[in-house]
Amino acid sequence: MKARTLIGAATVIALLLSWYAATDLFGLIDRHRFPSPNDVLAASSQIMSRGYAGATLLTQCLYSLRLVVLGFLFAAATGVPLGIAMGLSRRFEAFINPVFLLIRPIPPLAWIPLAIVWLGLADSAKILVIWFAAFVPAVINAYTGIRNVDPTLIAAARVHGASSALILRDVLIPGAMPMIFTGLRLSLQASWTTLVAAELVGAIFGLGKVLSTAYRDIYPAMIAVGMISIAVLGALTTRALSMIENRVMRWRRS
Repeated sequence: MKARTLIGAATVIALLLSWYAATDLFGLIDRHRFPSPNDVLAASSQIMSRGYAGATLLTQCLYSLRLVVLGFLFAAATGVPLGIAMGLSRRFEAFINPVFLLIRPIPPLAWIPLAIVWLGLADSAKILVIWFAAFVPAVINAYTGIRNVDPTLIAAARVHGASSALILRDVLIPGAMPMIFTGLRLSLQASWTTLVAAELVGAIFGLGKVLSTAYRDIYPAMIAVGMISIAVLGALTTRALSMIENRVMRWRRS
């Protein structure tokens, strides 16, 4: 584990040094098109102290984080149970699957106009768009996880007199849990990738507002600050989800 950490740290340091050399040190890249580390540091200092696009970096990050977390939690709370139900019952799957197959190919961004018509420019419209982006992976992976549980385990539980509820609790859900968490990781990633587009529409605060304002101001360094902030928040939330996964599936480590 330490070797992997050292290799990862060395890679990041090498990229940062290459970035500094290509921009500040040798001027190989036009800083008006691709900002240097010093430019990004200056932009970071500006947004953290004086603010940009209406608020400081902390406020912008907290606003975006709130939208992502709410959209992701709603998607997990609706998508995982739906996927499990479809995996358990072929009749329920036959009833739901045609509708799901119709809405599944629709890009999450295509829901933005309809979300605005339904909910206006409030945060609920942005959460709806993020929810849809995260909902589909949660359903598919929960369904796949249930269907991929070894039938021998289910048969063995029935032979020993286990009820359907007990099989669901002790066999099916634990067996499907790795796929469920894979779906949740994909859902979380989809939430972050959809966030910026959702915030481009009528956002008061947020990292999407920072990016759109910096684009209009032709401010590449501030664009980089917004992108780096999204990357850091995405990594932190993914790490938090991994910690929850390790707690839920302690049996995998035993």
